Amino acid sequence: MSRILEKKLVRSPDVFYYKIESPLLSKIAKPGQFVIIRLHEKGERIPLSLADINPEEGTISLIVMAVGKTTSEMSTLKAGDEILDLCGPLGQPTHIEKFGRVILVGGGFGVAPLYPIAREFKAAKNEVVTIIGARSKDLLIYEEEMRQVSDRVLITTDDGSKGVKGVVTMVVREELTQNGAELVMAIGPAIMMKFVCETTRPFSVKTIVSLNPVMIDGTGMCGCCRVTVGGETRFACTDGPEFDGNRIDWELLMNRQKMYVHEEQESFEAWKRRHAHLLVKEC
Repeated sequence: MSRILEKKLVRSPDVFYYKIESPLLSKIAKPGQFVIIRLHEKGERIPLSLADINPEEGTISLIVMAVGKTTSEMSTLKAGDEILDLCGPLGQPTHIEKFGRVILVGGGFGVAPLYPIAREFKAAKNEVVTIIGARSKDLLIYEEEMRQVSDRVLITTDDGSKGVKGVVTMVVREELTQNGAELVMAIGPAIMMKFVCETTRPFSVKTIVSLNPVMIDGTGMCGCCRVTVGGETRFACTDGPEFDGNRIDWELLMNRQKMYVHEEQESFEAWKRRHAHLLVKEC
């Protein structure tokens, strides 16, 4: 059992921050890794990226968007509640070294796991430029946190309500044209990461993405998280979650992500009918 020490609303009404007590995990986890949680005996297992690691406190932090059955159920938990299973750290950590100039691209709530990664790149004496994209300013998260660990933070919104009007690839292209970079890393929706890779390819800059495909056990046994990288099968849970974005078969990945959309929606609707009274978005 792992106890929730702190919960707060990051973005109304559906994005929450959790600080969770986990002394052992916090001592061995690294930026770029993830955990799998199960809320209770009848719960499903879901992977969640690490948004922070604090070995001194003995805690990890997660950012969770309530978009389905389990994440919505998790949104009803409070500080002091316990999570039955917290398995990790899983996956390979981000490779950190002094590259020079590093551009980090976060889409939606995918920016949260970039926070500890940016902190480590900065500590390794890199120049860190962070680009955050969202549909509107009301959907932006972690801007202030990223400013603490970046040399510059650039914002894009689809509607122009904050920063540059448009998508992140516009700013990525401009940054590479004007200043170049030794490394680009992107975390967010698959379609965003795909287009970031297409944008960086003409510049011949190494581009790393972090994938979040369908996953069950987190050890490579189930095969649900398999992705095709450079024509070969890899498992996001053990070989990843980070891969060279220019070697990924994006169409296959995105098609696989749609495989259980109908079943997931049916499960979520059934849960809402039984537990609608719990869906009060407050901490």
